[in-house]
Amino acid sequence: MSLNTLSPDTAVNDIRKERVGALLVFGSAFFWSFGGAIARFLDVTDSWTIVFWRNFFAAVFLIAFMLLRDGPRGTIALYRNMGWPGFVVACTFATATTCFIIAIGYTTVANVVLLQAGVPLFAALMSRVFFGERITTLTWGAIAAVIAGVAIMVSGSFTGSVSPIGDALALTIAIVFAATTVITRRYTNVRMTPAASLGALVACVVSATQAGALLVPLDQLALLFVFGTLNLGLGMALFVTGARLVPSALAALLGTGETMLAPVWVAVIHGEIPSERAIWGGLVILAALITYLGTEFRRQQANRR
Repeated sequence: MSLNTLSPDTAVNDIRKERVGALLVFGSAFFWSFGGAIARFLDVTDSWTIVFWRNFFAAVFLIAFMLLRDGPRGTIALYRNMGWPGFVVACTFATATTCFIIAIGYTTVANVVLLQAGVPLFAALMSRVFFGERITTLTWGAIAAVIAGVAIMVSGSFTGSVSPIGDALALTIAIVFAATTVITRRYTNVRMTPAASLGALVACVVSATQAGALLVPLDQLALLFVFGTLNLGLGMALFVTGARLVPSALAALLGTGETMLAPVWVAVIHGEIPSERAIWGGLVILAALITYLGTEFRRQQANRR
């Protein structure tokens, strides 16, 4: 049903919900983008130990959030009512978190980032094939521009070494995260916060079996607390809340803001100035997002009038 067939009040309400959803999804990308800057402060050498504590604190944050918002009974009801969509989202979150650590052990970070740039494309294709969600020419153009921008950003980091295992895992991350976006959008009646917390717990259990040691110094534990609560936990909460309100392709596009902002925080906090290619690539991504969102805003205003 298009906006033109809706009542004025319904159309305005839908537009407002979509804008709130877009802000929430971009907010998740904003908090996720601090991951690299926080990781620079960590002295823990075992990556699986980092994964364990990060997901542990993320799960605690999400569960505490639900307990405060919905109470014990309401939280239990959320877990009971999330059904198979919530279970799938939990598995995709756990898979993405686990595959990332393994992937960077086999291939370059540049390869992982570039393949993850395909999330908007996969999300658009899935939403179109499985649920018939219309994808506009403008959206396809924005997806292509974002992928090009990420390619420019990481082009100076390629070493020429290609690992089929590492790149396959990186591709898996892009596919499962796209599936998360599409399912969250499709099943708007299902609250995905319990699914996100369950995914964090699954990743926590998996990493515990692989970590050499889980004990870390208190100062590192404090950093891991921030890493898990604000960076991962809050980011997951914002994403699963906002992705319910916006088209899948738009949610995935806004999520690429993480790639664009991450080098900025590392430069500001640690003084690591991005390469010229990284800057140009980030500008391409920014221009694509601004053009897309600006055009959509004008379209919504026209429909509202």
